[in-house]
Amino acid sequence: MFTDTHCHLTMLDLTPYEGSLDKALQQARAAGVTKFMGISVDLDDHIALARIAEQHTDVGYSVGVHPCENPEIMQRATVEYLVELAQAEKVWALGETGLDYYHSTEHISEQKACFARHIHASKLVKKPVVVHTRSAKEDTIDLIRAEASHHGILHCFTEDIDTAKAVLDCGYYISFSGIVSFKNAQSLRDVAKIVPLDRLLIETDSPYLAPVPYRGKSNEPKYVPFVAEALAQVYGKTAEEIGEITTRNFETLLACPN
Repeated sequence: MFTDTHCHLTMLDLTPYEGSLDKALQQARAAGVTKFMGISVDLDDHIALARIAEQHTDVGYSVGVHPCENPEIMQRATVEYLVELAQAEKVWALGETGLDYYHSTEHISEQKACFARHIHASKLVKKPVVVHTRSAKEDTIDLIRAEASHHGILHCFTEDIDTAKAVLDCGYYISFSGIVSFKNAQSLRDVAKIVPLDRLLIETDSPYLAPVPYRGKSNEPKYVPFVAEALAQVYGKTAEEIGEITTRNFETLLACPN
């Protein structure tokens, strides 16, 4: 029993499945994946994701804007509009939002303002916020603290121990992707050791960051058990145990807003 808490279902390479997302999801289910959260990057991604979620009882999705989107799109993400979009039952979270200074530092103020609006909306609808951070860990932590955000996920975690401790202190969950399985990611596995099991989540971030032994290939939800396997070695558990723990954690996160 595994949950892929972060997959870009509208971006998957479906060539091996004759263009069928249904077949790709069925392959994931055959690998033991029982729940999928499709993630919005563009504010209009909710349209396609809602159709997918309507057709699959085990799929939910997020609504929001990635920080690398242009400012015009970010400005459309008002608190009121995000709250409106998040009313749908199959909307499980807000985001992915956050701060990304790796790709651009031209629109930092717009990124911060958009991130804050996602947090405000998440509080109003009592659904978690999915946070992306890259080359912006200090500002990300500062904004989470300033906005008193306690209900969220720092997804695709690649930061240091101090960052992990900071977001855990805020009440956040930490989600690891296939990066944790890479041979050169021992420092990340060392960080994982300090994450309490009841705050741990797993994801693919597919179609990106396929785990070993599929590194370098297009990623998809059926590979999330390999993320669990990498963490199982860190925690001295089996992959199945990590799958059960992280699935339970995700259900708790959705059911019990802080």
